[in-house]
Amino acid sequence: MSQQHTAAPARHSAAVTVADRRDWWRDAVIYQVYPRSFADSNGDGMGDLQGVRSRLPYLRDLGVDAVWLSPFYASPQADAGYDVADYRAVDPMFGSLLDADALIRDAHAHGLRIIVDLVPNHSSDQHEWFKRALAEGPGSPLRERYHFRPGKGKNGELPPNDWESIFGGPAWTRVPDGEWYLHLFAPEQPDFNWEHPAVGDEFRSILRFWLDMGVDGFRIDVAHGLVKAEGLPDLGAHDQLKLLGNDVMPFFDQDGVHAIYRQWRRILDEYAGERIFVAEAWTPTVERTANYVRPDELHQAFNFQYLGTEWDAKELRTVIDRTLEAMRPVGAPATWVLSNHDVTRHATRFANPPGLGTQIRTAGDRALGLRRARAATLLMLALPGSAYIYQGEELGLPDVVDLPDEVRQDPAYFRGAGQDGFRDGCRVPIPWTREGSSYGFGSGGSWLPQPPVWAELSVEAQTGVPGSTLELYRSALRVRRARPDLGAGDAVEWLRAPEGVLAFRRGEFVCVANTTGESVTTPAYGRILLTSGEVTEADGETKVPGDTTVWWTTAG
Repeated sequence: MSQQHTAAPARHSAAVTVADRRDWWRDAVIYQVYPRSFADSNGDGMGDLQGVRSRLPYLRDLGVDAVWLSPFYASPQADAGYDVADYRAVDPMFGSLLDADALIRDAHAHGLRIIVDLVPNHSSDQHEWFKRALAEGPGSPLRERYHFRPGKGKNGELPPNDWESIFGGPAWTRVPDGEWYLHLFAPEQPDFNWEHPAVGDEFRSILRFWLDMGVDGFRIDVAHGLVKAEGLPDLGAHDQLKLLGNDVMPFFDQDGVHAIYRQWRRILDEYAGERIFVAEAWTPTVERTANYVRPDELHQAFNFQYLGTEWDAKELRTVIDRTLEAMRPVGAPATWVLSNHDVTRHATRFANPPGLGTQIRTAGDRALGLRRARAATLLMLALPGSAYIYQGEELGLPDVVDLPDEVRQDPAYFRGAGQDGFRDGCRVPIPWTREGSSYGFGSGGSWLPQPPVWAELSVEAQTGVPGSTLELYRSALRVRRARPDLGAGDAVEWLRAPEGVLAFRRGEFVCVANTTGESVTTPAYGRILLTSGEVTEADGETKVPGDTTVWWTTAG
């Protein structure tokens, strides 16, 4: 890809400055930073790498093991950086390669690992390869690195097939010379053709570039989409309706992706310090997800089936059991997640009636949503495996659902179909202080407006306040790190519990999650370690309020 970039700083090993704990990723808690919305160091209203660097002590003290950074590469920002123009350069809005190097080094000094986003399914239409492909016209070797095709119809006026973009509208755009190119997302994001060897060669080089910079791993964007079905067959009207349903589509979750990841794993294993891959793989079942984390492929894959599960004991137990059962044969940890930059925050999802999915446009009952979100977090952190936290969820932030249309930037919003296009609501910059033009995010406002009520949700407002959501997260992560029976492992021992309640044991640890709206009585399993809400104990029993999770230790 573009060779006009600053040379990488000298290679350094993550193993030198981060404690080398074998298999650290199996029970790690990893914090997602969305750089444009985390901290702004220069007052331009946009978060940046220096801002992230300045807040590393906060993340260290929160108790997470690693930080995943969403894209900060050179990009026209048609899709908030997921349209990459140069994979070896930092976009000036975020800083420079020297800033990235300093961030990695400082993170390691604080005992934090750094995971960066990798976007291999598509590039920006401003990428040097794509610009040359357009300029050189049909038959250009560069066009073979993307999916260019002649159109259908008498004069090629129809798209080559009937695929729809995930962002809405056709997945094909016609160029002036008459050919069409494939983009499963925005038109500014043309899909790479992974059948072409140059694509694989280039990405193996990109991996080494960032590994040599010292990163500890990669989150792979659209990991399920790189390989398309041979011949790019039509979906047909019936399958179009199931585009985001439970069926493997010709452009998603093709078996050919696994050969790519086996090659990548061999590269990663050459480096010291246990570097890792985590897949963003939207698959129809957890069993299909398990294919991505076989011993010679990736290390983790987000559990989106869990993310999409309602706050319901029966449904949660089903997905927990299926996940643990699916991961056990491949020896991989479950990877739990409740929120990220693409879905409605769980404090808002759980505030609304069930059945609305992960893209929600209403605030709902915010008090109920926060109560359930806190309980859901303690449940997630009690399960065996790794867990991901999205920035701001430790503050109990809801989605901002009433953003004015004129400030929205999600490309799916402007395409009118496909995804709802309301991802901006979970991307509003987080509040650090009670006062200031952007509540401490920066000195010059923020690229998306923050609601006034966020002053009391800020880090400053919650720090040291017993019962605050921030202190709940800090306590939970401290307990989890201190107890060997939390995190690691691949099974839970389910205990008898009232209807609507989950109860399980893991060694000397017991977790009870009441997903009902009513109080229930359970045994007092031992000494209470932590609760998401107030409970009462008497005569060997515990009264657990509705939408509350409790942690006990059975040790003395």
